[in-house]
Amino acid sequence: MNKDLTVGKPETVLWKFCVPLFGSIIFQQLYNIADSLVAGKLIGENALAAVGNSYEITLIFIAFAFGCNIGCSVIVSQLFGARKYQEMKTAVYTALTASAVLCAVLMLAGILACTGLLHMVRTPETIFADSKLYLDIYIWGFPFLLFYNVATGIFSALGDSKTPFIFLALSSTSNIAVDILFVSAFHMGVAGVAWATFLCQGISCVLAVIVVKIRLSAIKTETKAPFFSMDLLKKITMIAVPSILQQSFISIGNIIIQGVINGYGAGVIAGYSAAVKLNNLVITSFTTLGNGVSNYAAQNMGAGIPARVREGFKAAVKMVWILCIPIVAGYVLASGPLIGIFMEDPSESALLSGIWFLNIAAPFYFVVSVKLVADGILRGTGMMKQFMVSTFTDLLLRVMLAVSFSIQWGYIGIWCAWPIGWCSATILSFLFYRNGPWKAGQSAALNDR
Repeated sequence: MNKDLTVGKPETVLWKFCVPLFGSIIFQQLYNIADSLVAGKLIGENALAAVGNSYEITLIFIAFAFGCNIGCSVIVSQLFGARKYQEMKTAVYTALTASAVLCAVLMLAGILACTGLLHMVRTPETIFADSKLYLDIYIWGFPFLLFYNVATGIFSALGDSKTPFIFLALSSTSNIAVDILFVSAFHMGVAGVAWATFLCQGISCVLAVIVVKIRLSAIKTETKAPFFSMDLLKKITMIAVPSILQQSFISIGNIIIQGVINGYGAGVIAGYSAAVKLNNLVITSFTTLGNGVSNYAAQNMGAGIPARVREGFKAAVKMVWILCIPIVAGYVLASGPLIGIFMEDPSESALLSGIWFLNIAAPFYFVVSVKLVADGILRGTGMMKQFMVSTFTDLLLRVMLAVSFSIQWGYIGIWCAWPIGWCSATILSFLFYRNGPWKAGQSAALNDR
């Protein structure tokens, strides 16, 4: 149900709100992990490489879904915190309408451009056909991904993180079963992996949109809310576009890096595919926690109590560091078995490249998690310029260093670019946060609210 994030001890509020979000994104990532597991185990190493190669391109589409989620969520959070319920409903309707138009444009672009993108990243001929097949099916399922993300953004804005968790828990576990059914029983190959995701995401999307409609109907207003507002669209766009650009440029950067990695052959591609799935599980999870902090910050700024934002930052950093301890330990100590999960009989190059990635990147999760929390506050409070500067610093450093380091140290040099980019961007995000409007605010008596 709806939850007011402006009341209660910030640490307690954030834990209750963010833990279901963390669980939700774990299940969300299971979609991609399940695809890779089934491809690698039941089809072969080349199938895993094909799915992993396509994944970097799908991240462009995910970027738009993420941006729409953030744009809608932040504005709706602010209006909900300010108790402007009629305007809040209009914001939801406006976001859904704009998302429908955007979806049509992106699907058309994807259909026309996917072959060119695969050539651009130097996709080996051995995996080209499967990569294209996976992408084609993924694009037709994009509406489900987009509208599900908008729906979850609305739930989060209303302080409800449990409903998306339930939907994702059911759909992601179903996806694993359908993956195995389509590949093992129906022998559909990579197409079966893609169609399973299409089907399960579609069901979760429809259910989420229906519940959003019911939830909004329960919020009473004096008059019927207008269906569309250009002013609110502009406000949503001001938040959504920088988030889309951030994720899109990161995706483009990853595509460039994928092109460099593809020069090392299918074995290294497969190892990287497995490792980056595990890495993205963590990064995306912490980004989602950052989104929860965005909702928290937006509601409190909308309610005119910026002092609570500072306490929220401290509580969120403590939370992500607690989560980092078992994750980092597991990734470093069990990197070999974790990479091996994705392949039935991994080649030496696949296994070593994945192990090296996890051992280099994982210890720096303690650093990048601080950035992602700070970024959440920057987005939630409308500090989008600062957010963009920090993000692009990370991206540019990672791309440039990956290309240059690969010349001297091979693929291990590429992996080393990640922590350098993360550390630099974290410093910037933290400094931007420190200079926010809550800097001079007093947090006394917060626990009494």
